[in-house]
Amino acid sequence: MAEREFDIVLWGATGATGRRTAHHLARRCGESGLRLAMGGRNRDKLETVHDDLPDTGSTSAILVGDSHDTAFLGTMAARTRVVVSTVGPFALHGSELVAACVENGTHYCDLTAEPQWMRAMIDLHQQRARETGARIVHACGHDSIPSDLGVQFLQDAALARYGKPCKRVTTRVTRMKGGFSGGTAASFLNAMRLRETDPDFDRLSKDPYALCPEGERQGPDGPDRMMPVEVTWDPDLQAWTKPYFMGPMNSKVVRRSNAIMEYPYGRDFRYQETALTRSGIGGWGAAMRSTIFGRLFLIAMAIPTTRGLLQRYVLPKSGEGPSKEVRESGSYELVQVGEMPDGTILKARITGQGDPGVRSTTLMLTEAALCLAEDEGNITVGGGFWTPAAAMGTLLRDRITEHAGMSFELIPDNQV
Repeated sequence: MAEREFDIVLWGATGATGRRTAHHLARRCGESGLRLAMGGRNRDKLETVHDDLPDTGSTSAILVGDSHDTAFLGTMAARTRVVVSTVGPFALHGSELVAACVENGTHYCDLTAEPQWMRAMIDLHQQRARETGARIVHACGHDSIPSDLGVQFLQDAALARYGKPCKRVTTRVTRMKGGFSGGTAASFLNAMRLRETDPDFDRLSKDPYALCPEGERQGPDGPDRMMPVEVTWDPDLQAWTKPYFMGPMNSKVVRRSNAIMEYPYGRDFRYQETALTRSGIGGWGAAMRSTIFGRLFLIAMAIPTTRGLLQRYVLPKSGEGPSKEVRESGSYELVQVGEMPDGTILKARITGQGDPGVRSTTLMLTEAALCLAEDEGNITVGGGFWTPAAAMGTLLRDRITEHAGMSFELIPDNQV
C-alpha cells in the first residue's frame, strides 16, 4: 500500500463504544508511533473526545463528515491505511464506508453483529476487494473474536496433539458480567424492524451457513434459532445449558472461518454455542427461567407497541453505555469442548477482563486495527472479506492476550 497520511482512522469516535475505542487507540498508537485520526459528524463532540484523550505525546487529527456522504468517505478512505468503525447500526450507517474502503484498497474492521448486513456487503464487494487488496474484517469485538479465535486455538491444539481436528466443538458461556451500550440496543432494534420488512430475514437468520461462500452453504449443523425454549444437559461439563443470545451470530462466523480457510476443521465439523448454568434441579430451573425470559423479551421486541415502550423506558439510548464501575469490574469466561473422531475430549478456556460489551470489545477492536496496520506484511491473506481467525489468527490472538486482558488456555483432563 502506498504511503498515506494516516495509519488508522477511527470512524464514530463520539458514541459510548467509540469514546472508549478512541482512548485505547490513542494510547496504543502513541506507544507504536502510528498516525491516528478520528472521524464523525459532530465537530464539537469530536473535539471533546480529543481533549479527553490520554497524553501519549502524539496528536490525533479530526475529520468531520457524514456516514452517507460518499465523496467524503472516499477521500477519507484514500488518506488512511486502516479504517476502524464503531458506527452502528451498520445496516443503516455502514454500507457507504465499506464501499469506500473496498474501492480505495483500505483495510477495515468493525464491531458488527448483523449477519444480514455482512452477507450483503460480501455479495456486493467481495470481488472488488480482491482486486484492490482491501482486507475487510467484520465482527472484531466480543462478537465474535472470543468464539472465532477460541475455536481456532482449540483446533490448533488438537492438530498438534492428535494430528487431526476436533469433529465437534461446543462453546459454553460460563460467566458473563457487564452491561451493554446504546449502539448495541440500536442494532438490535433495527434488526427487529428489518424482520418486518425483509422477507429473507428469517431465512438467513436461521441458516447456519448463511455467511459461507456460495456453493459452500451446507453442512451437518441444523438451523440457528434465536432463544428457543430449550434446556439441555451437557454431559462433558455436567451442567445444564440454556440458549445464548449471540450464539447464532458467533456460530455463523466460526463456520465461515472454516469454509474460507478451506476446511481445516473438516467438512463435517459441527459447532454449537450456548450458556451454562449448573447441575441439579436448581440448574435446570435457572436455565428454564432465563430461557423463558429471553423468549418473552424477543416476543415483546417483535411487537411494535411493546418495542417502543422498551426503547423508551428500558433500553439504553444512543451514546449511552455502562458506568465506569461496570466497565472495569466486568468479566467473562467461555469453556470450549472439542470432541475428536475417536471420542477423546479436549477442553479450552477463554477469559476476558472488563465489561464484555464495551471495555473488552473496544480493546479487542483496537488490537484488530493495530494488527491490520502494523502486521500488514505478516498477514497471509490478500484482499477480500475475512473473519478475525481467517485474516489475523495467531497474530491477533497474541495481541489481545498481551494488550486486551484475554487469555486462551487448555484445560487439563481432570478439570472443568
